[in-house]
Amino acid sequence: MSDSSPFRMQLVHLDLKGAPPKVSYLAEIFPLFHALGANGILIEYEDMFPYEGPLQLLRARHAYSPSEIKEILHQAKLHELEIIPLVQTFGHMEFVLKHEQFSHLREVELFPNALNPHKEESLALVGTMIKQVMELHRGIRWFHIGCDEVYYLGEGEMSKQWLQQEQNNMVKLCLTQMKAVASHVLIHHPNVKPIVWDDMLRGISEEYLTESGIAQLVEPMIWDYVEDMDVHVKVLLMDKYRKCGFPKLWVASAFKGATGVNQSLTIIGHHLKNNIQWLKVADSGPAEMLQGIVLTGWQRYDHFSVLCELLPMGIPSLAVCLQTLKHGGYTDNVKKIVEKYLGMSNLEINNFMRYVTGWFSPYHRKRKMIHPVMIQHIQPDAISLLTRWNAIIQELQAALERIFYPDAVEEWLEENTYPTIQKLQQLLQDLDAAIAAQS
Repeated sequence: MSDSSPFRMQLVHLDLKGAPPKVSYLAEIFPLFHALGANGILIEYEDMFPYEGPLQLLRARHAYSPSEIKEILHQAKLHELEIIPLVQTFGHMEFVLKHEQFSHLREVELFPNALNPHKEESLALVGTMIKQVMELHRGIRWFHIGCDEVYYLGEGEMSKQWLQQEQNNMVKLCLTQMKAVASHVLIHHPNVKPIVWDDMLRGISEEYLTESGIAQLVEPMIWDYVEDMDVHVKVLLMDKYRKCGFPKLWVASAFKGATGVNQSLTIIGHHLKNNIQWLKVADSGPAEMLQGIVLTGWQRYDHFSVLCELLPMGIPSLAVCLQTLKHGGYTDNVKKIVEKYLGMSNLEINNFMRYVTGWFSPYHRKRKMIHPVMIQHIQPDAISLLTRWNAIIQELQAALERIFYPDAVEEWLEENTYPTIQKLQQLLQDLDAAIAAQS
């Protein structure tokens, strides 16, 4: 890391619950990650891990094999990228609880998102998942156990009965499961420190957090992906965790996948601003606590949602953000460095106004209204874009197939390519109709 960066570790998050890249592609981009300033990977396997035995049904159709996992780890080590596995153990358990065999372990019978924390079998299930992942990741220093967005916690029948007891409350319910999983990791792997997303901890009082003993078990990872993030609030939160006894913590920004559930193009400017805000937090907060930053790259909002921007689409944003963190800010020099690494002549950070949405909206199109000047702005670009789409669609499909497995290619093309072509075709038809109406 550069002396300008307050982050000792800069990790890239690989979210494999959607469009997981082939190992051959990861081998291509790991050197780039390292060159841009990353020194670690937070890898969220979800259903891409080769679970065995009674957990084998969790595997996706194209799940990595054990030998492929070893190759990923080999490539990471080759390029000085420390691996931290992430396995969800409380919330976001859809990839497990959607299966009938494990549906009885749901917190709420109808919803497959959260694990029932009252059943011994729940902890046994999580323990087996952790054990199998650990077996292929020997020598790691951290293990991320998730625990974010535990929606509907407390709404299951067992929880409702448990909460009726006077000494019980929602905070205790959450922390009991979190501590149980973290303790399991520490008992079986004393040299590995558990990490948790911090959103379930934020609202808990200092007194309760301190008394709970959770600070001795986990390192929180504070996450926020908005571009206008409140620096002062985050500094206060870090200080709160320090007072509660947490010796170390992490923060998490985003480089893609956090601006819309079906976002297909990465908004670089948004993510750049988010990471700059995190630099300000790091400069103002307790530096001795800070382990590092993870740049998240969400591929789906959850197991059942559509794909966000594909990983290759987010690479320019990742490059900008990593270099900004490495150099302590975004400058013309940083821009030139990124352009050099990516082989781009002119990197665009900001989005520009779209003439179509402003001057040829559905309102205008229905009434065949358009300013004559706007025809000259819209029509040539729309024709050119449609021509280019038709010309490159086969080339695009071939490129996607080189990086991703067939089901991801099919989903992305159906979700993003075909609707776009249809919209362009309809736009040109409406434009012709508006032009005809004016003549």
